[in-house]
Amino acid sequence: MILAVTMNPSVDISYPIQDFKLDDVNRVKDARKTAGGKGVNVARVVSQLGEDVLATGVLGGTIGDYITQELNKSGIKNNFFRINQESRNCIAILHEGMQTEILESGPTLSVDEGEAFLRKYEELLSKASLVTISGSLPRGLGSDFYLKMVEMGREKGTPVIVDTSGESLKQVLTHTVKPFAIKPNIHELIQLFDMELNENIRNLKQLLAIELFHGIEWIVVSMGAEGALVKQNNEYYQVHIPKIDVVSPVGSGDATVAGLAVALKQKQDVPAVLKTAMATGILNTMEAGTGYINLVKFSSIFELIEVRKID
Repeated sequence: MILAVTMNPSVDISYPIQDFKLDDVNRVKDARKTAGGKGVNVARVVSQLGEDVLATGVLGGTIGDYITQELNKSGIKNNFFRINQESRNCIAILHEGMQTEILESGPTLSVDEGEAFLRKYEELLSKASLVTISGSLPRGLGSDFYLKMVEMGREKGTPVIVDTSGESLKQVLTHTVKPFAIKPNIHELIQLFDMELNENIRNLKQLLAIELFHGIEWIVVSMGAEGALVKQNNEYYQVHIPKIDVVSPVGSGDATVAGLAVALKQKQDVPAVLKTAMATGILNTMEAGTGYINLVKFSSIFELIEVRKID
């Protein structure tokens, strides 16, 4: 079973508005509401790939109830830690080819609630063959919270994939106990190192060779339309992806994590792992819904992806 963790889930609300007007009334015909949060998207795609998955994290209030109901409708098993606060909404206004987001910060957890979740997490770890941890932390939890979860995974011998950014990612990387895999994008690396970073492969390779990244078996740096640079132990791979008609890029990183998790759980070889991960990310961009893929197109996209080992 793959355990997909979302510490700050949301209901994602999409408002397509052709002519968005500030300081005026904007009427919406086709609003879309989805159980969201990065780890929830991961769980949805893992389920579509046919793998056993359990979604967990922290939920509260009527918004939390809605997320649980939507997961149940999709047949996705879930076991969240419940709190007496309301989970959050995240609103995306789609207008004139742009996307304006309004993101609620969500609940504030107490120290006791954080510790209670870790006890639940430890219990669920015993049933998991692999863990994904995705997205931001709710307020009230220390930036080392994901680090604690990675340590617990190592103690149990369970591989942990971390997809986060900022201080949480820095805490995970600077500790001696490393995650099994991480999936930063270029922008998250720029934020992490507070430096200018172009997409030159040589520069990225030099960056990933520094001590901070030692001990991480898989590092997948997503580069948008340029594919990805991957470090697997001490070997490097460049992944080239086909040009496609993009419908919505939202959630493509989460779909990539889902594909990576499934391929690793199935113990695929390196090229297949990378092609599976990138194929699921691409398939998500071809759909209007976040965290959805069309499996009918999987094989054709998979075959168009090129994985090249580089020196």
